[in-house]
This record gives sequence, structure tokens and C-alpha cells, in this order.
Amino acid sequence: MMYLKIHNMGSEIMVAACDRELIGKTFSEGELRIHVSKEFYKGKSATDAEVIEALQKATIANLLGERAVACAIKSGVIDQDNVITIGGVPHAQMVRMQ
Repeated sequence: MMYLKIHNMGSEIMVAACDRELIGKTFSEGELRIHVSKEFYKGKSATDAEVIEALQKATIANLLGERAVACAIKSGVIDQDNVITIGGVPHAQMVRMQ
């Protein structure tokens, strides 16, 4: 399972999704560092289908973890070549230009 949180910011819809076990942890690699904060990522528990549905509506997405990033790749909003790892954890971001 994953956590899914939708942040509405004016006309923008930001989807934050992460694998559940990552909440509250911090990952570093070189100069990169990411903290998986409850405030930003912890929304409702979500299935792959729910994350994919949210990503189809998103204008911005921030994804962290094997399952969350796999959903983004499966939905077509992220290309595997654009996934980075921070401390061994896959991370991807998306911005949809309109």
C-alpha cells in the first residue's frame, strides 16, 4: 500500500504519493536529501489503481518509493529514464505543462 495526498493549489493539482513504510524517514545520497514528511505525503491509504487515477488528473506529482514510482511509470506520466534514486529509494517528479 501507499499513501496518497492531493494538494489543491489554485488551478494546480499536486499529487504526493509514497510507499507507506517510508513515512517519517530521511534519505540522502551525495548532495541530495529528502525527508518523507507526514504533512506532505501522508494522506489516505491508496491502491495502485487509486494512485494511477490521481496521477491522470495531476498537474504536478511528487513520488517516492518502488510502488509509487511504478504506478507513475505504468500510468505513463513518468519515463523510467527520469527516475532518480536517493539513498536507494526511487524518486520522480512530474509537471504537466498546459
